[in-house]
Amino acid sequence: MHRTARTVSAALAISLACGLTACGSGGEGVAADAEQTLTVWAMGAEGEKLGAVAAEYTKANPKIDVKVTPIGWDVAHQKLVSAAAAGTLPDVMQMGSTYMGEFAELGVLEPVDTKTFDKKDFFPAGWEQGVVDGEVYGVPWYVDTRVLYYRTDLARKAGVGKPPATFAELESMAAAYQDKAKTKWGIYLQPRGLDTVQSFYPFLYSAGGEIVDKNGKAAVNSPAAVGAFEQYGAFFDKGLSTKSVQPGYDPLKDFNTGNVPMFFSGPWIRTLIDEQYPDLKGKWAVANVPTGKSSTSMAGGSSLVISKDSEHKAAAKEFVAHLTSAQAQADWYRRTHDLPANLAAWSSGELAEDPGMKVFFQQMKTAKSTPTLPTWSEISASVDTALESVTQGKASGREAAGKAQAGVEDLVSR
Repeated sequence: MHRTARTVSAALAISLACGLTACGSGGEGVAADAEQTLTVWAMGAEGEKLGAVAAEYTKANPKIDVKVTPIGWDVAHQKLVSAAAAGTLPDVMQMGSTYMGEFAELGVLEPVDTKTFDKKDFFPAGWEQGVVDGEVYGVPWYVDTRVLYYRTDLARKAGVGKPPATFAELESMAAAYQDKAKTKWGIYLQPRGLDTVQSFYPFLYSAGGEIVDKNGKAAVNSPAAVGAFEQYGAFFDKGLSTKSVQPGYDPLKDFNTGNVPMFFSGPWIRTLIDEQYPDLKGKWAVANVPTGKSSTSMAGGSSLVISKDSEHKAAAKEFVAHLTSAQAQADWYRRTHDLPANLAAWSSGELAEDPGMKVFFQQMKTAKSTPTLPTWSEISASVDTALESVTQGKASGREAAGKAQAGVEDLVSR
């Protein structure tokens, strides 16, 4: 469903519901040390694995019975909207930045106690994902970012001894893979479709560009952004990246065959390569995003939020404090391979010693989160469309950026 339609539907549903009930009434609530049941909704793979952690928490805190409900990402938004309208949101919820602005705007989230949760304990981009209009609503739970995966064995055939330091070197390396290592493509960059913008962010952010600036103004036609559009499009103009793939395409299979020797992706790919393509061991590596004005990738992940109407806010805050502590975050990484949002969790073990994980740590320190705007899904969709026009050779970078600017200006003004 269109994001504005989703927002309006949620707002309307809550408005109608509040006409009949006392929404947002809150209350004194139950003391943290009282016997109680804490309800938690977590999404996707995290939802499947959080139950075991909750059981251990209850064992250590017998008065707090934590009930985790796993929610599929495909139905997560609708369930949250319906529960918000009915006043039945759980005490604690997992929430990504794309939902944060919408539900904060609906007034169903409790502001974070910043005396308990300190911004400096977390990656800056992780913290920013929970901030809406200057108010903090979410505590970073886990983070992710995108880095460059590349085939080292094929790079040697191509005569390249190190990962690209600049975007010009990235383009040269892609060409060398094709010319000397005889790969089908030099790199995979998403050519079109939903979330093409995620493939574009390293180019945009590293060039110093933004889609919406810190003042909430559209900025997608800035000189930096136009340059990023043109740089991204060059890989398609020169035949270094495919212009068309099937929906749901995963470059990992072609990474294994060598048809695609480079792509940008997140930390979960490390596990998939080890599990699905063990013969690739020793033939690939990760590297930071090449440097333009900076080496800046996108930041993703999820935060933990507390319902404004929860009667268990005190216990909920203690549970969230536990999950976001350095010790619990290191444990969560061992269970899920989700990157810890808490900086202190990276000080020992695999996170501190593995060269590949050090790349992700460095990238996260400069990563940039997307603005927590209620209309962000529509804004990013307009940039997806602009990128497609560039990759398919239907518009120049300047033309596409100009057209996207008009659409983004309209969306940020709502």
